[in-house]
Amino acid sequence: MSDFDEMASARPAPRKLASLGDMVGDVLAPAAPRHSFGLRDLDAATGGLQAGQLTLVAAAPGAGGSLLALAAARHTALVEGRQVLYAAAGLTKEVVTRWIIAAEAGVDLRKLRSGSLTAPEREAAEAVAGRLGQAPLFFDDGAGLTAEAIAETAPYVDSLALIVVDRLHQGAEPHIPLSGDQVPPAVRTLTQLARKLSVPVLAVLNTDDADAVRGLDADVTLVLAPAGDSGIADVRVVERDFGQAVVRLRADLDMARFADAPSADARPADAPSADARPAAGPAVPAPAPPASVTPAEPAPLTLAETERELVDAALAFTSGAVRGLPSDALQLLSDHRDAVNKGADDELPGLRAYTAALASAAGLILPGIPEGQRLRAALDAFAAAHRAEGPQTVARDPETVSDAEHQQTAEEEAPEPEPEQEPHPLRPGDEDDEPEDAVFPALRLLKEAVNRSKMHPIPVIGKADRDSEPWTLCNEIMDGEPRWVHPEVETVRLRGGKRRRLIVPDQFGPGQFCTIDRNGSYPSACSAVTLAPNKLKHTGPLEQRATGKEGQAGLFQIDLPAWEHVNMPHPLGRLADRPDDDGRVWVTTPHMEILEKLIRQGHIAEPLRIHDSWTGRANNSLLKPFYQEAKQTRTELVEAGGEPYIEYKRRLSIALRLLWPKGERVNSPFWRPDWRLSMVAEASVRHWIVAWGAVQDGHSLIALRNVDEAVFWTDGTAPAKYKVGTGFGEVKVKFEQAEQAENAEQAEQDEQVPQGSDA
Repeated sequence: MSDFDEMASARPAPRKLASLGDMVGDVLAPAAPRHSFGLRDLDAATGGLQAGQLTLVAAAPGAGGSLLALAAARHTALVEGRQVLYAAAGLTKEVVTRWIIAAEAGVDLRKLRSGSLTAPEREAAEAVAGRLGQAPLFFDDGAGLTAEAIAETAPYVDSLALIVVDRLHQGAEPHIPLSGDQVPPAVRTLTQLARKLSVPVLAVLNTDDADAVRGLDADVTLVLAPAGDSGIADVRVVERDFGQAVVRLRADLDMARFADAPSADARPADAPSADARPAAGPAVPAPAPPASVTPAEPAPLTLAETERELVDAALAFTSGAVRGLPSDALQLLSDHRDAVNKGADDELPGLRAYTAALASAAGLILPGIPEGQRLRAALDAFAAAHRAEGPQTVARDPETVSDAEHQQTAEEEAPEPEPEQEPHPLRPGDEDDEPEDAVFPALRLLKEAVNRSKMHPIPVIGKADRDSEPWTLCNEIMDGEPRWVHPEVETVRLRGGKRRRLIVPDQFGPGQFCTIDRNGSYPSACSAVTLAPNKLKHTGPLEQRATGKEGQAGLFQIDLPAWEHVNMPHPLGRLADRPDDDGRVWVTTPHMEILEKLIRQGHIAEPLRIHDSWTGRANNSLLKPFYQEAKQTRTELVEAGGEPYIEYKRRLSIALRLLWPKGERVNSPFWRPDWRLSMVAEASVRHWIVAWGAVQDGHSLIALRNVDEAVFWTDGTAPAKYKVGTGFGEVKVKFEQAEQAENAEQAEQDEQVPQGSDA
């Protein structure tokens, strides 16, 4: 063998080459989806977060660099529904979670941090808890977090879409590896990780020092300047080997978020800012317009036209298809839509005034997606039409209480709900059995209750069957929880809709508010909820539901029964507001049982007509052993209180939510939507039945909500139908005096300050 041959044999394998022709096809192929910050102008300037690239957010402490990265994490996880790994270095997962809650619920971060949220703010925060609990966002805030540790963890996150590293510390921190002289090698490691996994990596650096930023040589750098008094912050976008642009954002740091500036634009970095004034010089007259016929301007849209567009634009959010609106704005738009669809002329003037004010509310941030942009345009057009219509549009200010009417008012304050009834966010690991020494091994007891049944229940419906009927028929509306206020009682919104006030007319007579709060509604319902332990079979139309030993339980499609009793909500609760085009609804067995009973008693005139059904053999004791264990443990712990009782309620909430876990990241031992919906429906029915009994005894029901809250107008005594105590099904009672009409009027006028006002 020649020397040349020996050299050739020792030579490493040639590197793989790609031709230009190969790459042209790849580049012109449909692009992979890019991830967004959820901020229109920033996405336009950056092209979104690019797979395989490292984007660095450089910001001085306090400027909001972490919140800019968090905007991308929230949008990716909550709007796009894709997996996010959030590596928190020097932060904790609790801190970041508070930021997310504040941003999504639209509540003050400082109040959330100090535990001083008002009742409406807490309601708004709790309203987003269920959605956040299912978000595919995973934290790593463990000690010793390094870039290498992130690189080792990331491949184990299935379908990972975004990695956020928050944050890199310019100065050396003894207990933070991602600091000081370790930052440059960490950036190199993160850049390689982005290339290897072909995902975007977004890292935050706690300085905007030009030399420090330049030395890290990120693919894309966003230099965030602190917001001035105007609340507008500039973001300088620097892409390697390309030019620069500046994007303006509105900083809402009190609520831990950014939004597009009202007139945001991406412009060359050397262009004058929007606040800059032109240099002095001779005036240059504007060119004269050409001598031509000016076309007539189109007639402005009417209030009715803009209102219809607003309702249509808001539908994506009010239907639940798109997330991202603050809860108070979502509720206001939902109420406005319902009033328009019902032709409720008495409600519309007040709702129009509030919705028009919402358009200019400084705290309103809409998602930077097409649906959000359409809603913003619709709100602005509606507000303009409302102003043009003049004050005659508002026939009566709903916050004005005249002395002549002698109406009595009180602000609604929801009682503290039992934590076992709150949607506890499920996390990986919640599906594991509790340790032997647990205060209350709720999940283990729930599994034992199901396993001991002689009916051989099927606790998990296979994934292959979940995308077909009957499971696709299941939705949370089927729980039938009431959302009702007496039709003669006026609900007034204060502070941009975040607070409400009930106004009781004089014909109700003198009295005071009596708020009832039921204990343990969900576990109490487990004592005798009727459901089908086995597989549901398609049984189609039925003359009537079979009862007794061969009784049927499951899902039933029925005509929505007429309900003529104006002093009580419909027994189907919120289900009654959502019939299909044929006037039909799908219900679970507990609601069938209450309707059948009301028909027998003559309170509903028409018989039930079952158009379709999916049923199995009925059982009302499947969950009873679990109820008995929960009741006994509560009795032992409730008086002592403290951490053991808190842990008991937490585990109880987790176990019941695991009956129908949302998302794929919790490997629950259950997946029975019909069981979960039946349990909540049973709680709703029991709540309704006791209130119905109190009304039949002569009490005036003012409001009935969820599965645990009832408000009566009384003479100072609670309805006898309720048993006061700490046990399951027993209640707590709170009385509240009504204000005098003239005091209520002044209080409401004091409260009527538009959001964002300097007053």
